[in-house]
Parts: sequence; C-alpha cells; structure tokens
Amino acid sequence: MSEDSPGSLTRADIAEAVHRNVKMSRAESLLFVESIMEHIARALERGENVKITHFGTFVLNDKGERVGRNPKTLEEVTVSARRVVTFRASGELKDRVAGL
Repeated sequence: MSEDSPGSLTRADIAEAVHRNVKMSRAESLLFVESIMEHIARALERGENVKITHFGTFVLNDKGERVGRNPKTLEEVTVSARRVVTFRASGELKDRVAGL
C-alpha cells in the first residue's frame, strides 16, 4: 500500500504489482492498469454492469426521487433521482475477507 494513502490500495500500487509479477516496465504497467480502469468506467457509462469473476460485480442502481432532511436545519429537501454504482463482492471474496 502506498505511503500517500495508508490502508488504501492505489492504482500506482496495482501498477507496481503488475510490474513486479508480469515483468512489464513501470510505464507499461501503469498504462495497462489505466486501460482496464477506463474500460470498466466506459462500460458503466453505457449502462452495463461489470462482473469480474471470483471478485465481484459493479452494479448500476437507479434511485428514485425522495424527500430527505438537512441534518443541521431539519428542513425537508427533495433529493433528485439518480443512478449510483454499487459493488457486490463475490462469495469467494467475502470468504477471503471474513478470514481476516
């Protein structure tokens, strides 16, 4: 994990792992990781869910308009309809994390 974000795995960390394990140059590894991330983002922009076997699925959910409340003023506000991305971990990933 990077020194900039302790406790977080960054793109740079993933690129470094690709560099070490696949023997790509650091520049190629970073380009490779960026390409994968861009491919995932574009699929989501097109309205597609993204399933990565043995890891999990990025799922698009449409949330309807609702009434919310400002916690400071307690004033009711309308929260507009929106599309959100959620992540559902696979059973295998859940099992691995549960073993920690």
